[in-house]
Amino acid sequence: MLKYYDTLPEGFTQTPPGQIHELLPAPTLIHLQGRREPPLFISVLLHGNEPVGLQAVQALLQDLPASGLPRSLYLFVGNVQAAAKGVRRLPGQPDFNRVWPGTDHPECAETNLMRQVVDTVTRGPLFASVDVHNNTGLNPHYACVNRLDNRFLQLATLFGRTVVYFIRPRGVQSMALAAHCPAVTLECGKPEDAHGIEHARDYLHACLNLADIPDSPVAHHDLDLFHTVAQVKVPDSVKISFTPGEAELIFDPDLDHMNFRELPSGTVLARVNSSQPLHLLAHDEQGVDVTFRYFETIRDRLVLTRRVMPSMLTLDETIIRQDCLCYLMERMAPPASR
Repeated sequence: MLKYYDTLPEGFTQTPPGQIHELLPAPTLIHLQGRREPPLFISVLLHGNEPVGLQAVQALLQDLPASGLPRSLYLFVGNVQAAAKGVRRLPGQPDFNRVWPGTDHPECAETNLMRQVVDTVTRGPLFASVDVHNNTGLNPHYACVNRLDNRFLQLATLFGRTVVYFIRPRGVQSMALAAHCPAVTLECGKPEDAHGIEHARDYLHACLNLADIPDSPVAHHDLDLFHTVAQVKVPDSVKISFTPGEAELIFDPDLDHMNFRELPSGTVLARVNSSQPLHLLAHDEQGVDVTFRYFETIRDRLVLTRRVMPSMLTLDETIIRQDCLCYLMERMAPPASR
């Protein structure tokens, strides 16, 4: 059941992410009135182990001037029960950022919940949508968009020059909201990175103070644009490790240092300790299996077959199993130059 407030619950800005379920025991939508309309929509804690969005909003609201919010705000606080355990999602739960309208996930309580959120916040116009995340590997701060639209790219580069365009996986918040307003996802580094909180807070503050979002092209020198061309998963049957042992796939313990580096063909990703032919699975943005376009096994090494740039590589096996090993990207020209 979606909980709804039209005022900020008492104690909200002082409650740590791991205890927010005591104040908000279920996914909650909060509507706060500001001086300017239409509202900005912010979603946080779609993954329970990614507290940066909640912490940034708390810092933002603590620092408000006496005049209040410069723009009205919808705030959705998502998987509070997973946050209590410090995990991405609880066993048996779907991923809260894979069940928004447009998802491939079967109908369930969570798909109904996210549909209710979207229906509520889009009864009138929205100014913009921002979904705030951490990640578990070494990645720079960057923004993601699902449309190559000038306003989306302007909103993204307000966070930084590194922008990733993707259309899979489906069912993410930003894709559902992109049908209604400019929408971005922020990736703010690891949860323990205090700079991520500051960066997200300053960005949200800037969004609330924008009079409008320009529809002009972003200058090419202000934008590094990458296109996600494949999602890479480890089959459930394949045992993995980051230390020498009996696992079938043994990754380098510094694997996540490869994130956002353009890797040449032949780059070694792992040692193979098995004779089976398929150790990773890669699917493109249409869902087509493209594993052998990007990977091959040469003797006992798993290597890249073409130049690509990975993102989201992590050393956390739980995240790898619940989501994926990584995404593969290629650099692309900004829309105005194509």
